[in-house]
Amino acid sequence: MGVLSSLYTGVSGLSAQGEALGVIGDNIANSNTVGFKASRAEFQDIVAKSLKGILGGNQIGRGVKIGAVNPILTQGNVDATEKSTDLAISGDGYFILRGSDGESYTRDGSFHFDREGYLVTNDNQRVQGFQADEDGEILNKVGDIKFPRALIPAKATKEIHMDLNLDSRIQNVKTWDPANPYDSSHYSTGIELYDSQGNKHLMTMFFLKTADRTWEWKGMVDGKEVTGGEEGKMAEVASGKITYTVDGKLDTEEMTNSAFNFSGGALQNQQIKLDFGDSITTDQGTGLDGSKQYGKESDLISWRQDGSAAGTINNLSFNDEGVLTALYSNGETQDLAQISLAKFENPEALFKVGNNRMKEARDSGPAAVGAPNKAGRGKIFAKSLERSTVDMASQFVNLIQNQRAFQANAKTITTTDELLAEVINLKR
Repeated sequence: MGVLSSLYTGVSGLSAQGEALGVIGDNIANSNTVGFKASRAEFQDIVAKSLKGILGGNQIGRGVKIGAVNPILTQGNVDATEKSTDLAISGDGYFILRGSDGESYTRDGSFHFDREGYLVTNDNQRVQGFQADEDGEILNKVGDIKFPRALIPAKATKEIHMDLNLDSRIQNVKTWDPANPYDSSHYSTGIELYDSQGNKHLMTMFFLKTADRTWEWKGMVDGKEVTGGEEGKMAEVASGKITYTVDGKLDTEEMTNSAFNFSGGALQNQQIKLDFGDSITTDQGTGLDGSKQYGKESDLISWRQDGSAAGTINNLSFNDEGVLTALYSNGETQDLAQISLAKFENPEALFKVGNNRMKEARDSGPAAVGAPNKAGRGKIFAKSLERSTVDMASQFVNLIQNQRAFQANAKTITTTDELLAEVINLKR
């Protein structure tokens, strides 16, 4: 009987529109949830009744059902924050998490460090990333992101690089006197270096012009800092010679003596290389990078060395490549890890498990893990969060539409009820 079928058709409409109202309600409820993607209920009609069988046409619909509830994966607004561990993804990809229920994924980058030093979410899932080796080189090895709380070891100086100009106009002859180095040299400057225990030492470099385009240099420290030295007297720890070409380029560099025997239990005969640049003869270089001899005042342009004292972490920060960098109390910086991102062929099919997390499903495909901003994965923004994509105005419009549709389907049921009442009254 057609009247009864219309009753069930109205019931299907009530059920479908009610479910759609639930989807809209969930969107509105999550309008301030970090990284949330609004969903949309998509309707499908139910198999129709055919009046002519296989001939087609002349079909009466049987109602409606929810065919799918799909997230709208648009990019949310990225807002700046003041928290160094807040991260946002601009583009495709998900943060990778690991916890007691295995691996999961999220767009919510509101992370923090727990008491054990692990980077975690608000429900204590550990964030995964590419690990770094002892030298700060990022490796293709994914694991928990953690910073070391222990004191980092000291690094003894192995190489000192100096970029300076030595005045070619100097003509006066001087005789080197280690007891009076300042008056018996043409130029002097100080540089710092570290012994094997991380103790800092000031080494004064003295330069003496011995011939045209030829200079001898002496490295001296306070006598109390070396084994067998006398306090108040300078002790020589290194010496050598450098030569230049007629156009002022660095030709040769030679280290003739090395005696870095620092006191206090440090390594004796510490090997330190003094590099004055890209010398033509010694290094088979161009002579353009590093020290030169030009007709201007002698001056130290720049210098660097690779040693450091022991230190603890003073600060941690992420850059826009998702690399976690530590700043230590000794002034050193080092990369600790890099955020890894997972990309899916069909991210709409990911399975929601609550707490802003999702899991891999059969239809989503496997996770393709890689670094941010590569192979189609999104870019990381540090000190930022991705806001919800829920548009309140459009959600309220949809709410009104579904409410009216619900009322219309309810009217179908009440009208059908009146028709059934008429059928019953036929007996009278």
